[in-house]
Amino acid sequence: MSLIGHREEISAFREALDSGRIHHGWLLAGPQGVGKARFALAAATRMLAEAAGPPVSLPGLDVPTTHPIANYVTQGSHPDLKILARLPKDKSEELARSISIDQVRSLQSMFATTPSFSQRRVVIIDAIDDLERPAANALLKNLEEPPAGTIFLLVSHAPGRLLPTIRSRCRLLRFGRLSDSEMARAIAEADPELPTAEVDALVAVGEGSPGRALGFAGLDIAALDATMDALASKGDPTNALRSDLARKLGLKAAQPRYEAFLERVPARIAAEAKRRHGQAGTDAIALWEQARAIGDSAVRLSLDPQTTVFELGTLLTRLAA
Repeated sequence: MSLIGHREEISAFREALDSGRIHHGWLLAGPQGVGKARFALAAATRMLAEAAGPPVSLPGLDVPTTHPIANYVTQGSHPDLKILARLPKDKSEELARSISIDQVRSLQSMFATTPSFSQRRVVIIDAIDDLERPAANALLKNLEEPPAGTIFLLVSHAPGRLLPTIRSRCRLLRFGRLSDSEMARAIAEADPELPTAEVDALVAVGEGSPGRALGFAGLDIAALDATMDALASKGDPTNALRSDLARKLGLKAAQPRYEAFLERVPARIAAEAKRRHGQAGTDAIALWEQARAIGDSAVRLSLDPQTTVFELGTLLTRLAA
């Protein structure tokens, strides 16, 4: 598995691995969508491959796709690798709100036996922020008395909200946002059929997070941003621009684009607030707070999409005023 960016993080982990005294718990912290889970899987694959053999000579955390351990990991059948994540609920695509204590307790059956291919085992939790409180307490016992040869890789988007006792038992590896060139490479690799213009637009809205950017793929986000820019710079004295946008995004088929609009409007106002000073900056912050409140409640409370779009558009026009 090839990782994009995060050279310092790879180097730090590689140095610990080569020392032969690697810490049993790693907290992979940083913004959502920058590649922390991908790093965890690559690190797990490399550790398991080196422990079981044959030797791996590639740099960093890379492992040849022909390596037998890589095949097991790719197929999701490696007996010494356990990945905990939120599960689908009620046989639907919707995921449960948290990782349950039963999922954490399921680790005990793996710990009760010897590893299958080597003396190494790896547990990935993506994300540890999703653990319900009893599950976090159950995991803490494993971190306090880690089974021999077991490495825990804990993905976290908000490490400050974790139990201090969990943070204190892990080595922190902090991940930053990707550069524009790294973003473009990651997006193009994830979806090779995307035209260059859309890749560039996704880089602009992704804010250094390929995961975030790809969530906007196929939604013509550049046109949506252009409309928001027009509202924010020129206003909408005849209501025509807001009415047209509300009609288009209010269609049932436009739900993904509507949800993207809900997310993009607060971001657009926040960017403007950073450029303003004095009362103008204070006013923009107030608009951002209103936009964020509307965006957060629109889907949850099933607000009328057309009315919501028009209202958010109105907030944008106040930037022009």
